[in-house]
Amino acid sequence: MLPDVMFSQKHPAPHSGLYGDLMAHTIGLPNDELLAQMIASQVSGVGALPSGLGLNEMDFYALQARHFPGVDLFLRYTESIADPRALEREDVLALLLEHRAEKDISEKWIAEIVTTACMANDHLWQDLGIWSRGYLSQLMTNNFPTLAAKNVHDMKWKKFLYKQLCEREGINACRAPSCEYCVDYLKCFGPEE
Repeated sequence: MLPDVMFSQKHPAPHSGLYGDLMAHTIGLPNDELLAQMIASQVSGVGALPSGLGLNEMDFYALQARHFPGVDLFLRYTESIADPRALEREDVLALLLEHRAEKDISEKWIAEIVTTACMANDHLWQDLGIWSRGYLSQLMTNNFPTLAAKNVHDMKWKKFLYKQLCEREGINACRAPSCEYCVDYLKCFGPEE
């Protein structure tokens, strides 16, 4: 079953209402702001994350209770579809979990969410629904510091993650999934600036 989120309030624009409501209920944990951006964006139809940010029901409710106590977010489930990229998902998730900072439980949820977003077709920060590439760099550095430290040339994050997977397998030429559909294809595969 795939989760859908229903909110008891009108779905606001990513930079307003819901984001503010979520941030007003935080207690200062790592990833509060980034998760609030993702949830507000997802509800507004921005980004590529499915309802529940791609987490299962139990994990989404745990995330909501830990990061946004007092905010009522409700999941409802629809029929699940077989995931043709399940093995790829497992590889991306394993890579991220291997490099966790080990400071907060939310790193596991962030790894699941980032893995889900990697299966989409745009830049990772856009697929996550966060508001800039700078926030994505912050997310990677705070949650997966040893992995982020390897990105010494500031490569696009999705491309970087897949390059890491390819290097593990000894593949020299590697590209991120679905790149041929991205509007910025030439920016990613042209010369680094």
